[in-house]
Amino acid sequence: MLKFAKYLKSFQKEVFLGPVFKLIEAIFELIVPLVMARMIDVGIANGDRLYVIKMGCVMILLGLVGLGCALICQYFAAKAASGFATGVRHALFEHIQKFTFTEMDTLGTSTLITRMTSDINQVQSGVNLVLRLFLRSPFIVFGAMIMAFTVDTKAALVFVVTIPLLSVVVFGIMLVTMPLYKKVQSNLDSVLLTTRENLTGARVIRAFNKEEDEIQRYEEENQTLTDAQKFVGRISGLMNPLTYMIVNGAIIVLIYIGAMRVNIGDLTQGQVVALLNYMSQILIELVKLANLIISVTKAVACGNRIESILDEKPSMESGKLLWNDGVNVDNPAVPAVEFDHVSLTYKGAAGESLSDITFSAKAGQTIGIIGGTGSGKSSLVNMIPRFYDATKGEIKIFGKNIKEYDTGNLRDHIGMVLQKAVLFKGTIADNLRWGKEDATEEEMDEALMISQAKEFVDNKVGRLEFGIEQGGRNLSGGQKQRLTIARALVRRPEILILDDSASALDFATDAALRMAIHDMKENPTVFIVSQRASSIQYADQIIVLDDGAVAGIGTHEELLAGCPVYQEIYYSQFPKEEVANG
Repeated sequence: MLKFAKYLKSFQKEVFLGPVFKLIEAIFELIVPLVMARMIDVGIANGDRLYVIKMGCVMILLGLVGLGCALICQYFAAKAASGFATGVRHALFEHIQKFTFTEMDTLGTSTLITRMTSDINQVQSGVNLVLRLFLRSPFIVFGAMIMAFTVDTKAALVFVVTIPLLSVVVFGIMLVTMPLYKKVQSNLDSVLLTTRENLTGARVIRAFNKEEDEIQRYEEENQTLTDAQKFVGRISGLMNPLTYMIVNGAIIVLIYIGAMRVNIGDLTQGQVVALLNYMSQILIELVKLANLIISVTKAVACGNRIESILDEKPSMESGKLLWNDGVNVDNPAVPAVEFDHVSLTYKGAAGESLSDITFSAKAGQTIGIIGGTGSGKSSLVNMIPRFYDATKGEIKIFGKNIKEYDTGNLRDHIGMVLQKAVLFKGTIADNLRWGKEDATEEEMDEALMISQAKEFVDNKVGRLEFGIEQGGRNLSGGQKQRLTIARALVRRPEILILDDSASALDFATDAALRMAIHDMKENPTVFIVSQRASSIQYADQIIVLDDGAVAGIGTHEELLAGCPVYQEIYYSQFPKEEVANG
């Protein structure tokens, strides 16, 4: 948690003034019992009504000044806590953006969302309470004890016994509950994961009539979370009754001792009332302190979870080579992309997903990648923009090791269209400008034309200003795919990767798309991953994958003549009779 102190540096004034004003309020509160004692011993005992009114006005003034100080403290504490949370949230989001797919796969989306939202909110609440009460409550507790000694030393010994007992209860419960609250947040991760899966996969769940199963699964995980919260809640709930028992027991002893000492004339009635007021103040503050401890315990547990993410180092280090500094794209002898005995093993996986992949693609060539489900097609192309690093072998882009490149700069020159078409809430123009921030309307229109999206975009109200809902819910699957392709094309990449991104397109549109890409004046190196043999049969080079290994490399004719895996795929889509007749 100490690592988070740097996020409060910009709020040093608020961090200092907040507790100061709270301490001023506490000082005025400690003076009140003494004023009360004077009112009883002097004003009421002597029947001096004017003195009683004067002391009453003093108490009202003390209350108003204390209220003003409390409001100022609240303002500073809220400002510092919200600013602190903003800083932590920005830092966490920025750090997560540096994660490779490996870290994302390992940590999981649900836990990252929980830490960005619920955990940071808990820490923010903890900081707010600490600034308001962390100094005030102990100050009141020990201040009340010291003030009790100024009233009567023997009666004040009750405070000396009471406060250590209370400290044992408060801090003992805090130590027990801290790891339990961490477990509660982990259970919250599981509930969030299930909720997210059910919301994103609602159609699949209904299609397979699994609503009851998912409801049961959710209820089981929610019950686990509930049980964990109840258990830690019961322990935390012991704090208030135990503190009440100890303090009320101390009040009984104090009244007894006070009565005895009043009877022998060592104490006045006003002094006994002042001592009882101080004990009551201790009770109230300890209840506040108990709630503060519970909140701080939660905040510390959540802070440690956030810290664990911030301590997670990205497994991939960016190089320093910039594309324009050392890349010779005009040299035909240098392959655009070269895989040299490359293997890939996902973190935590039992075996290799790709094994000993070797091939080279020249600039301007179209490379088709085909294979059965799970053969490693997406894994292969995901290594080109360096979403994953090869565990063995070497990948070169225009003759330079991919690890030498600045990762961000490398990806600026690669157009990647992933399997799942993801669009963001905003206009069509907003989504296209993800590919190129300063893209002109002409550049966007050209990208739409190449991607075969211009026809349907022209029919939308507002064309490029047509609003897209989150995830592209108001578009069909084919429209979404064409827009994601246009988004990649608008940056005019040197390397274009289409990872099964035309699966929702009909054969005619798919063919027109490939022809338009082939005719681009930039002549990019194109990688087409597809389940359709028709989509890749005219590629300059086809890579056939089978269970993570290369089963064949060559042209369509070469593979059809000598690659059994390719023959099986091709003839399953085009029966031999049709091929012969064609």
